[in-house]
Amino acid sequence: MLLVPEGKLGMQKAKNESQLIDTCTEVSPREKALLLQEGRKISIFAQYATRYSVLFQYVKDQSAVDPEKPVSLLVKNNGESVEIGPCRVSRCDDFNGHTGRLVFIDDIYDRWRLFFHRKVNEIEAPYNDAPPILARRENIRPAFKNYTDDLHNGLTVYKRMFHGLDREYRKEPEDKKTHIQHTIIKSEGAIFKGFLQDQANELTRLVAGFNQKEHRVHGNYFREQLREFVFGYPLGARSLLKPRGYAGDSELMRMIYLNDYQGDSTFSKLMHKHAVEHRASQSVRNRIALIARMINDFQSRSNELSADRLKVLSVGCGPAFELENIFRNSKNPNNFYFSLFDQDPEALLDAADTVRGVERKQGIRPVVDYIRGSVRTMLFSRRFKQEGGQFDFIYIMGLLDYLSSRVGQAVLGRLYRLLKPGGELVAGNFHVSNQSRYNMEYWGDWFLIHRTEVDFRKMFANDGTGRVSVVFEDTGNQMFLHIQKSREGRQ
Repeated sequence: MLLVPEGKLGMQKAKNESQLIDTCTEVSPREKALLLQEGRKISIFAQYATRYSVLFQYVKDQSAVDPEKPVSLLVKNNGESVEIGPCRVSRCDDFNGHTGRLVFIDDIYDRWRLFFHRKVNEIEAPYNDAPPILARRENIRPAFKNYTDDLHNGLTVYKRMFHGLDREYRKEPEDKKTHIQHTIIKSEGAIFKGFLQDQANELTRLVAGFNQKEHRVHGNYFREQLREFVFGYPLGARSLLKPRGYAGDSELMRMIYLNDYQGDSTFSKLMHKHAVEHRASQSVRNRIALIARMINDFQSRSNELSADRLKVLSVGCGPAFELENIFRNSKNPNNFYFSLFDQDPEALLDAADTVRGVERKQGIRPVVDYIRGSVRTMLFSRRFKQEGGQFDFIYIMGLLDYLSSRVGQAVLGRLYRLLKPGGELVAGNFHVSNQSRYNMEYWGDWFLIHRTEVDFRKMFANDGTGRVSVVFEDTGNQMFLHIQKSREGRQ
């Protein structure tokens, strides 16, 4: 069953019992292993998650490792102990008891072979997957080679300069270091960010006319030549490593929403801040304000007609940051019933953190269901096909950017049938005019399906019961289908 029946699996049950509807559970082997850190050996249970990801859980009574310091993983390989790493430890509190995730720093290993075939195999990083013939320098346009070389040289100069400044004040007290770094960011950092923006504009100019194959070839070359820089800041590293199997996961979205300086050096912080200040990043922040406003406006109109609790479904919810805006600006915040749907259990955990933040900051107790499921289960679940007219308002902010027009049309049709008569559906997609497109693709190996307004409208097969309009957020990078179902609309 995909949708949670009313009255079951509410927010408190999900939080207290750590349960959720899960339509895509898979079982993978759990292996006893050791984490090594500064002479310590910590026993863990490690488990395959994806081809590029390892989850782990501490064995009972084992003390945790320091997440700020690198660790190595000691595993059995054909009967012998093999140490692989170094790797970083990131937090992962999921519903299956895992407490951490291992991300390898220097080398990437094939986790599938490690857990299913007991073989430790190094593999090439994701950005080197193209056949070697594509990476040959003779396939790269001379102007692009010169651009990449100049960019590498410029970044090297700035990196050395900022690292030198960091060394000069490293022995100062913490409060003094913070003040000095802030001053550097405001002065020299502003010049560096101007350099980065100029380079971003030049990249767009150079590659705008490339075909799909040329983008792939030049993107691989770009990331290979600039490896130390594309991995050198939090957002870039996460986008490239894709620890959950895709680029725009809820943790990366959280980085964009926070829009702050993150990194272990001044240079890293400036690189990260430039990325989260891109026009595309700003459009992501704009859309949560837009969705919140549309939901609150809908609630104001609906409360005039009915006192019933407003049922809202978010598809591909991610961290659900928009809930803070919705509840803060609502005239009746206790009148909502939210269902948050995502295929990623860690995204649902992040959404639960957002809900707890709303409780803590605003002193209310939102009613929320957490639903784990995929596009496939949305389209083919028997329960999903049979149920109609369940929700007053449905929104889907980023999922369509990854779906073909045929699948996207099927998803919109299914969601429209889930609307009550008089309900509204809002669905977002990046527009072809996205100014940050090539920076996302070349720096982050992050590809979206961009659409024109005409193509986007065609994705909704209107049966005559819906009124359709298209609205844009303020940057113009993202557009939203706003579909209003008539009160006589079929379910």
